[in-house]
Amino acid sequence: MATAVLLDLGNVVLGVDFRRVFSAWARAADVDEDRFYEHWSLDDAYKAHERGELHFADYAEHLGTVFDVTLDEQDWLAGWNDIWTEPFADVINLLPDVAARYPLYCFTNTNDAHTQYWRANYPGALAHFKHIFVSSEIGARKPDVTAFQQVCEQMQQVPSDVLFLDDTQENVQGALEAGLNAICTPDQQAVVRELERLL
Repeated sequence: MATAVLLDLGNVVLGVDFRRVFSAWARAADVDEDRFYEHWSLDDAYKAHERGELHFADYAEHLGTVFDVTLDEQDWLAGWNDIWTEPFADVINLLPDVAARYPLYCFTNTNDAHTQYWRANYPGALAHFKHIFVSSEIGARKPDVTAFQQVCEQMQQVPSDVLFLDDTQENVQGALEAGLNAICTPDQQAVVRELERLL
């Protein structure tokens, strides 16, 4: 039986759509969107950016090289932050009841630019979390076992007492290896179903 709940942020609480990023960059650069689809990857620079090891200006320079596109930093940033769609309303509506019964936390792989954006734009949706652990702030990202261990330690929770929901199977596997109870929730309905089981 879980005594604490840990949720992913993107596509579990807030909607994320990378297609919006590519569309924004394509419009700004006046190039075909296919350029971004063909060359995009979660490469070492992406992961370093999410661990807080690479500032956005340097990451934007890396993107320009990968895509062979010239944009100023503000255009890269505007497109980067266009990733967010809307909070998952049915999930948000359940958070007050979950938080009344369990310590409720969030753990997200993300970077400083995105963090500044969602903290400024979705304070109400995130108000019920005791703390949001951000990979770029703690210097570790999912699915690394050490990242989950670090988060559980800061939560002051034994991993086996924590229920973790994430939309990515790789992250769920990392959590399981760290000893958490972890479930893959690929869509809003799956998240709602698991949260309702706690109530």
